Amino acid sequence: KAYLLQSIEDALVIAYKKNFDSAENVKVVMEETTGQIHVYSQKEVVEDVEDDYIQISEQDAKKYEKKAVVGDVINIEIIPKDFGRIAAQTAKQVIIQKLRETERNMIFNEYNERKGEIVSGIIQKADKNIVVMDLGRLEGIMLPKDQIPTESYKVNDKIKGYVVDVERGEKGTPQAIVSRAHPDFVRKLLEFEIPEIYERLIEIKSVSRDPGLRSKVAVYSPNENIDPVGSCVGQKGIRIQNVINELHGEKIDVIEW
Repeated sequence: KAYLLQSIEDALVIAYKKNFDSAENVKVVMEETTGQIHVYSQKEVVEDVEDDYIQISEQDAKKYEKKAVVGDVINIEIIPKDFGRIAAQTAKQVIIQKLRETERNMIFNEYNERKGEIVSGIIQKADKNIVVMDLGRLEGIMLPKDQIPTESYKVNDKIKGYVVDVERGEKGTPQAIVSRAHPDFVRKLLEFEIPEIYERLIEIKSVSRDPGLRSKVAVYSPNENIDPVGSCVGQKGIRIQNVINELHGEKIDVIEW
């Protein structure tokens, strides 16, 4: 709210100077509770006035502020004709612009913190060059290098992806760069499926990938009582199978580091 009020005040100063071709120092104050706008001409109190726009004598200054002395800056309220209409239009434009800007920044910051995480989205557009996903509050972009060559993507399919980066697109709109081919996509899927990895009882030391065909994952546990490979594969391979299913059949070799 404070940011919005400050933005309106700054914009009204520009609007005033532009519309009234003013060379004076202007300050605009918008009352938070009533929305009432006050326009002040700011003048420095000096002994000898050289510029009426920005300076005032001590004697004249005392008419506005009794305690004014040389060196002070005083505010003299001015009521410019027709400024109400200009102010209303300017304030409206600024409010809309700043709300959009603030919303974009909030979304950017929210998803920037999710860099390195897995997100789910619905495919909005899919062609040879790009896959566009609806992630809820912003778009996810999957470039050819981030797609798995053996997969085909169709509009309205729900898929998961790894957030590689968050960028500002056209007009500052944030968009997430999403990948299914990144080695860390496999790493994160394993974290979800295998509690020991999430709890740091087992470490994934390295992941190497030929997306769509095969991944090799090197695992290690400092605890001698934990079998890192067996824990990752699970009984009858059930744990690793969930990851393989998400990757549509990509083979995963789990190797002890």
